[in-house]
Amino acid sequence: MRYSVMDGGKRIRPTLVYAGGQAAGATLQSLDRAACAIELIHAYSLIHDDLPAMDDDDLRRGKPSCHRAFGEATAILAGDALQSLAFQVLASDAGNMVGETTRLRMIKTLALAAGSRGMAGGQAIDLAATGQQLNIAELEDMHIHKTGALIRASVVLGALCGSGPGQTDTEKLDHYAKCIGLAFQIRDDILDVEGETATLGKNTGMDKRLDKTTYPSLIGLETARQRAAELHSEALESLSGFDSSADPLRWISSYIIERER
Repeated sequence: MRYSVMDGGKRIRPTLVYAGGQAAGATLQSLDRAACAIELIHAYSLIHDDLPAMDDDDLRRGKPSCHRAFGEATAILAGDALQSLAFQVLASDAGNMVGETTRLRMIKTLALAAGSRGMAGGQAIDLAATGQQLNIAELEDMHIHKTGALIRASVVLGALCGSGPGQTDTEKLDHYAKCIGLAFQIRDDILDVEGETATLGKNTGMDKRLDKTTYPSLIGLETARQRAAELHSEALESLSGFDSSADPLRWISSYIIERER
């Protein structure tokens, strides 16, 4: 569990928890548990995603994937335990930094994002679509669930810890997160084509080897870059009513479409 969580990774999702919370007026300390929980869920998903029954990947964050380091059975158990630990962390708040009603809403938000209506459902769609040609609407629907759901939950969890943002502000933050979630996946697809394994910390060219539909394979590299830029602009527009407290969210959106790993 420590091997998969504590060493490496961009920490984009927990960073989004802090950034979303800051935009909503939350204290950084009140966001710690949500940030940890979202990263634990992400780490569990990567362990299971790398398994031979899924993407069968031997490299993660520049080192052997969990099942290569410890065996498949232990990797499955580590992923299961990390998922459980995420909800334990979110439910426990000895310092009463977040009220019980809010914590319950946060648990529900994370459960929906991780389950059949979110990340796990998106992965199931991805597995079923291997070897088939998806259209752009089907591809985006898959990634809204597989990648986007947890990214959206990151921002929403942060916002829930804030000083009660209005419904309109919450919807704007959610739309921002939806846009950067898709942009993140597009950039991932581009890097799988033109990135370097040493830089990415994972094997490149896996999508082609697994015969998966990606944004570059469907619309071409240049159009995929344009689509990511459009989503970045749309994300920034969603934040137009926020002051400088939302600047970290603006920076993250820029980073997502420019990153090299």
